[in-house]
Amino acid sequence: MENDKKLKVTFCSGAGTVTGANFLIEGNDKKFLIDCGLIQGEKLAEDLNWEKFPYDCSKIDILFITHAHIDHIGRIPKLISEGFNGKIISTIPTKEITEVMLADTAHLLAKDKEHNLAEIYTAENIKKALDLWETLEYGQKLNVDHGFQFSYKDSGHILGSGMLEIIYNNKKIVFTGDLGNSPSPLLRDTEKLTGVDYLFMESCYGDRNHEDRDTRKNRLQEVINQNYNRKGTLIIPTFSLERTQELLYEIDTLIEGKQIQQMPIFLDSPLAIKLTAIYRKYEKYFNPTATRIIKGGDDIFDFIGLKMTNETEESKAILNVPDPKIIMAGSGMSNGGRILHHEKNYLPNANNTILLIGYQSVGTLGRSIENGTKKLHIMGEDVHVKAHVEMISGYSGHKDSDHLVEFVEDVAKTVKKVFLLMGEPKASMFLAQKLKDNLDIDAYVPTGGETITIDC
Repeated sequence: MENDKKLKVTFCSGAGTVTGANFLIEGNDKKFLIDCGLIQGEKLAEDLNWEKFPYDCSKIDILFITHAHIDHIGRIPKLISEGFNGKIISTIPTKEITEVMLADTAHLLAKDKEHNLAEIYTAENIKKALDLWETLEYGQKLNVDHGFQFSYKDSGHILGSGMLEIIYNNKKIVFTGDLGNSPSPLLRDTEKLTGVDYLFMESCYGDRNHEDRDTRKNRLQEVINQNYNRKGTLIIPTFSLERTQELLYEIDTLIEGKQIQQMPIFLDSPLAIKLTAIYRKYEKYFNPTATRIIKGGDDIFDFIGLKMTNETEESKAILNVPDPKIIMAGSGMSNGGRILHHEKNYLPNANNTILLIGYQSVGTLGRSIENGTKKLHIMGEDVHVKAHVEMISGYSGHKDSDHLVEFVEDVAKTVKKVFLLMGEPKASMFLAQKLKDNLDIDAYVPTGGETITIDC
């Protein structure tokens, strides 16, 4: 069969917004999906998630997963429930992390009676997804009928995260997924790309830059010490996947270097505790520095004063532990999880501190805190914010504006067009202009639901 010279790409969701990655590629009688994530905002999952997919799920050949954040995997059970029976492909750690993440999400969403989510987020649907799942190592080639070849490069975002490279008609198309904020304390740097014709790239921080790694660690030390001196409680809304493991590692080095005082430090997230165990299992994916420290006998995810609180009663008992202390709890945007209880308890006290260390989506409680809102509604109660509000953007898992441009620069001579996804419109538009101005690159910001055609 002669190959079609064009591919259609539909931005089903994940364009013009940071969450909900779901992209459809069609060409030469094949249909592929890239990611199938939850659209998130004020709620863990917005109502928009429960509308029917804009494609026939039973006709999809392969679903490729770039990484296991819930805004990239969270609607897989819904895909199954609507008839998907193709293959699911990812790296090895992504599959294992997804199993834990989907079980956790199912537990939370099954309580939603309005959309009958308990019938979608069933153990059977999750098991079926995992039974359909196959894995690739970084760089391993997968050849698919009708002239397609797929492989993953390390994106450096979270454990197992991969940029998907597609070769079709001798053209190279790359979907980056989320790009890591390299250098990471734990993970290897984002791999460089070469010879790319079409690039579909995230743009979450397209309009701003982070602190560098030394600055962010110094700021973390400063915030911890200031809280200690005030004899307060430091609460950190944490993303269970990657950010928690990075924080544990950073705090471990600060304690060992005697740069902060010993005090009770709680990891109050059953999900983060499970995921940390997976990180221990896949240390071969870490960068050389972290690997060397581990081989030297240091448990980088454990230190004096750390207590992991799995049970609800253990979590409640933290309130009785004398200050100063640190509490890391999910979720990272304060749109659910145990952090809400701690925010209700600790935000009204001026001796306490809340530290935001990641992106806060529009409409989330975390964004309200970031914006300086002094009165919040948490779990049915009005809560007055008197605690110190601190932010460290350097712990973001995403590349910032300058580093996104630097990333594209490697393919500037070959790339015909860059499509900017997974960003708020102002961030994506800013980055598009920056790519045009700095690299003379044709950069385009698609809208949700739009379909484009690329020549191959």
